[in-house]
Amino acid sequence: MALGTSMAAELKHEASNTRKILSRIPEAHFDWKPHEKSMTIGRLASHIAELTLWAGLITNANEFDFAKTAFNRCKATNSKELLEAFEQNLEQAVAVLQSAADETLNENWILCRGEIVVVNLPKKVALRTMLMNHIIHHRGQLSVYLRLLNIPVPGMYGPSADEK
Repeated sequence: MALGTSMAAELKHEASNTRKILSRIPEAHFDWKPHEKSMTIGRLASHIAELTLWAGLITNANEFDFAKTAFNRCKATNSKELLEAFEQNLEQAVAVLQSAADETLNENWILCRGEIVVVNLPKKVALRTMLMNHIIHHRGQLSVYLRLLNIPVPGMYGPSADEK
């Protein structure tokens, strides 16, 4: 199996967990945040929804420079917009990954801001860290936000304390 096909399958599998947690965010709390340094729950959820865009940004180019290119952030203001953005971005990411040749995924990719290099990795490693791991990391943060709001947390890899 091609690497991109394998990564697409994993992304689709993880999408069910992402969908579960995004669907729990009440619109009434989109502006809530647990600390002044934290993102709002709406911004964090929107960030999760937009992260799948990195599949194309990593696979289809050898560099992304924040100093030269603006990243089009998701700015969902309600649950419907949030889930629609996630589904649309996921569909695009799966298509990009499924069509990616192994040779392409072995090429190097750089994330920078002008002269400052943030990441310099093979594309397959950048996809793992900037896409997959990044989404899973922020889902964990989102689960804490939900707990603090006393909203039942969905299980990700088995039942949560709220799903006995």
